[in-house]
Amino acid sequence: MARRPTHRRRSRGRGIRGRLARFDRRAVGCLGWVIFRRGAGFWAGPRGRCAYAAWKAVATHDLTPEIAGLPGFALHVAEAPDAASVLTARVAETLGLSAQAVDTYFHQLLMTLGGWAQVARQKQWQAELVGGADTTVTDLLAVRLLWEEALFLRYGLRIGAAWTEVRSAHEAPVVPTPDLVIDAILQDAADRAGQRVLSAGLANHPEPHAATRPKLQAAFCIDVRSEVFRRALESVDPGVQTFGFAGFFGLATAHRRFASDVEELRLPVLLNPSLRSRASDRAIVGETFARIQSRAHRAWGRFKLAAVSSFAFVEAAGPLYVGKLAGDALGLRQKTHHADPAPKFDPEPPLPARIKMAERVLRAMCLTDQFAPLVFLIGHGAKVVNNPHASALQCGACGGYSGEANVRLLAQLLNDREVRTGLADRGVTIPFHTLFVAALHDTTSDDVQLYDLERVSPVHEDELDQARTLFFRAAVLTRGERALRLPRANRGDLWGRSNDWSETRPEWGLAGCKAFIAAPRRRTAGRNLGGRVFLHDYDWRQDKGFAVLELILTAPVVVASWISLQYYGSIVAPEAFGGGDKVLHNVTGGIGVVEGNGGLLRVGLPWQSVHDGVAYVHDPLRLSVCIEAPREAMTEILNRHPGVRSLFDNRWLHLFTLDDDGQMAWRYAGDLQWVREARVEATKPMIKEAV
Repeated sequence: MARRPTHRRRSRGRGIRGRLARFDRRAVGCLGWVIFRRGAGFWAGPRGRCAYAAWKAVATHDLTPEIAGLPGFALHVAEAPDAASVLTARVAETLGLSAQAVDTYFHQLLMTLGGWAQVARQKQWQAELVGGADTTVTDLLAVRLLWEEALFLRYGLRIGAAWTEVRSAHEAPVVPTPDLVIDAILQDAADRAGQRVLSAGLANHPEPHAATRPKLQAAFCIDVRSEVFRRALESVDPGVQTFGFAGFFGLATAHRRFASDVEELRLPVLLNPSLRSRASDRAIVGETFARIQSRAHRAWGRFKLAAVSSFAFVEAAGPLYVGKLAGDALGLRQKTHHADPAPKFDPEPPLPARIKMAERVLRAMCLTDQFAPLVFLIGHGAKVVNNPHASALQCGACGGYSGEANVRLLAQLLNDREVRTGLADRGVTIPFHTLFVAALHDTTSDDVQLYDLERVSPVHEDELDQARTLFFRAAVLTRGERALRLPRANRGDLWGRSNDWSETRPEWGLAGCKAFIAAPRRRTAGRNLGGRVFLHDYDWRQDKGFAVLELILTAPVVVASWISLQYYGSIVAPEAFGGGDKVLHNVTGGIGVVEGNGGLLRVGLPWQSVHDGVAYVHDPLRLSVCIEAPREAMTEILNRHPGVRSLFDNRWLHLFTLDDDGQMAWRYAGDLQWVREARVEATKPMIKEAV
């Protein structure tokens, strides 16, 4: 997009320019304060009011702008209209903004607010999911415009010529500059180069021999980090079969941990919770004590982050933390993961609903026959300390939480004898001796933790011991591969990285992600995809009516695109879409981080998540979505979902069909049209069998 000159850019410097820049920064700070005061953070303030009204109620008594050189600002706020929409219309008229100028001008003002505008948009998104509405974004825009109006009335005569030029620039059509055209061509070339490498690795590769009945099956999240572990696990024993499925495992649940009254949405942010769950109760005395302890801990945390006490907290309580800091620095205080009691649905759905839920999940996983004696449902999470961006290392399909609650609920569901009887009536027969086991893959250490084994019959003990051995051997291989990419790492110290409070790169998360493949595992088994591909198992021949294909395109693909674009934006436009330097981060109000002691709320990923100190660890490529399915079926789905279609039509993503040889055969060209892709020569397998 062509850059447009603004009076903000022209205001830098001494005199009038310096004043305008200073007031601009003050406006941004006030808007962040508005969000806090509405209760999104830990600072209390006016309740029951919209953001605009809450800010106005306090700004009429704030003399800081007057002291800084903007006399009459409090009175100007007091006399402003009570309705944000009326104020917006008035300011547009005062500034002389035409209908052609307001779109880009308003958009520019919201972009100057950084993460505050994004938090407001999130509130609107959450309201829209349940059919409601939220005005925080437009309220913030109104507050921002009120500052613009006050500055214009104060300094308008002195910046008249420059302001006329700015208005004209906003009225002009948006056209790409020659530099941006060249950038777009180079971006497309980089994308196609990456696609050729991917296509060559997939094409005409001999399919692995599949045993009639595997000795062990494991369903992993489609997360790119799971690709490395799946490949390692399959290599240590040919009797292992793995699957890829979205990490919330089809259970869109709002979960409450033990002794907590906070609901955590363990589901993609595209969805509303259709289930509710909580940790099972322990003995009533222990539960009561745990609840008191939990509430005291939350109260202490709120005290530390409160508007007044936070300033004195370090001086007053700092000496109490000397032992903790020393222990953390010397590695004497190892953080361990303590699992909650087994979760349960609250309330439990009726039996017909549970049967339908189980069938839907199994069919979406393409797991309807040939069940192994042990079927592991493996979510993932990351154990890290002192990391405000820890949620970026957790499961995106679980809303930024780890996936253990979902897999434990699903294992209970699929082990239920009544549910299995109902499934058999629907054509899905699970053998009596097949056991579903919930597990969690820690992506920082590659350990696999098994859950709820106290409910397992001793009959399965030998099989579980064999599985633990396989997981251990796979973890060794995975750590060895991952250690090659991590700075200052070797396969033996990855546990230490997760417990080191000073470690800025405990792992790489999803850095490097470049493709999404939905196809039978035989298309990708044995290929070393380098931990860069989302792998979703899908067999269109078992998908009657293409309901699963529609689900894949409208949910996992969209979430994967957001993840990919987050990494992309954090590299190509770090000032606007990156998180800044993690070393300088300060958590602000429990919402996000600022860099240093002030400024904008940062968005996106910190620099340490995409750069190793020498070079980038993520190639800024647009995600290539490869699906083995008839292109006619995909065309129909795109036609029914214009929002998803726009991602491909506007070239935020690339879409391909895979043919029967695993070749990327057709490319989506936009407007529901496809073009044939040139065939490429296959490359040799990029992984050797483990000895």
